[in-house]
Amino acid sequence: MPTFNAHDIAKAAKIAFQAAQLISSFERVVALHEIRKSLEAHKAEIIRANEEDLREADVEVKAGKMSATLLKRLDLNRGDKWDSMLQGILDVAALPDPTGNVSYASELDDDLELYRVACPIGVLLVIFEARPEVVVNIASLAIKSGNAAILKGGKESNRTTTLLAKAISAGLSKTAIPESYIQAIQTRAEVSSLLELDQYIDLVIPRGSNSLVKNIQNNTRIPVMGHADGLCSVFVDEHADVTKAVRVVLDSKIDYPAACNASETLILHESVVYTIWPTVAEALLKANVKLLCDSISLDALKQLSPKASNFETLVSPSTPSSYDTEHLDLIFSVIVLPSIQSAIQFINSHSSHHTDSIVTESDVAASTFCRGVDSAGTYVNASTRFADGFRYGFGTEVGISTGRIHARGPVGLDGLVTYKYMMKSKAPSGHIVGEFGTGKKQYKHKPINVATVPFLE
Repeated sequence: MPTFNAHDIAKAAKIAFQAAQLISSFERVVALHEIRKSLEAHKAEIIRANEEDLREADVEVKAGKMSATLLKRLDLNRGDKWDSMLQGILDVAALPDPTGNVSYASELDDDLELYRVACPIGVLLVIFEARPEVVVNIASLAIKSGNAAILKGGKESNRTTTLLAKAISAGLSKTAIPESYIQAIQTRAEVSSLLELDQYIDLVIPRGSNSLVKNIQNNTRIPVMGHADGLCSVFVDEHADVTKAVRVVLDSKIDYPAACNASETLILHESVVYTIWPTVAEALLKANVKLLCDSISLDALKQLSPKASNFETLVSPSTPSSYDTEHLDLIFSVIVLPSIQSAIQFINSHSSHHTDSIVTESDVAASTFCRGVDSAGTYVNASTRFADGFRYGFGTEVGISTGRIHARGPVGLDGLVTYKYMMKSKAPSGHIVGEFGTGKKQYKHKPINVATVPFLE
């Protein structure tokens, strides 16, 4: 991919976006299939580059300059990650076109119709750390939703993201969509320059650490969509079932502790401290989860006999900061509270408003929790790890938003469109505002029941 300065990159993206507005939804689907074929054709080369990135990252981890968590996220060949990445492209391609849908339609006057129509946002600047598959995830969603995208991965995955971007460009070269529709950049200097170009870039989506997100939010006029932390929690209610509690708590922590939707805090109703908590703790210790316990939960575990062989190494007192820390590891901060109301208050004060779950058999408690917790996702008897665009059926996701405006939770295609108003007069002389008012014509505002705009081809 040619190297340009930031201004050239952003301008090219805006030109590509505008040029692609008349490209059909069918052509965008064709482009996604071409990208998938191109990635498969270049798999060996991409995996070799990823292995080189991993070797260098491992050196950084051993030198204490990079976290082991970041290293885990970097591996593109881990488990079924590669196959899932490619499947995600097909899943996105098969989803309904999010553009062109009418959410409001009204006949303002005879032969004067107004439509509110879903349309792309524009040019996206997506900045992420470590996970190279994000390049493909974002490119798929951007193309399907009609948005252009500029992508910046972490320096630790430069080789991998560069080749992924080249494969995407190679796929686009066989379609009607401009190659500059999806571009990748490599340096922080380019990011800093791009954050100033609000005349070209319409939305910034950072995916990464708290410091990354905060830095971007503080250094741009462009709207930012994302989340700074993944402080998720599970509350074991007084009406919880022990089997469900063990399964939900364990999966929320150990399935993939480095993910933003892994739980960091375990909240126990005081009535389960000597009933359900010992069983849950035993399961967590078997999974080598370190427990940072408040005094009540710690005292309950100290009374157990016999104790787990790893009790002394994995169980220790918590500190106030434990409940504001995103561990991203096999570490759980545990606290006991007297009521569901106090649990809700605690979550709203300490969480990042990402995803929180209650384990309970009470419909009243479930309703209270889901309405009272101010997070993008509130679950009942389900792992917080379900907070994911792929699992929600979005094909993949551009990220998780904890904001209140526009998009919230896992952001799929619907979160990458906005809307515009379209109006058409079919009157012989057109319509003018001067014909309406006191003693003149009055607006009808008669609803029109349509899914798409009739006059759009």
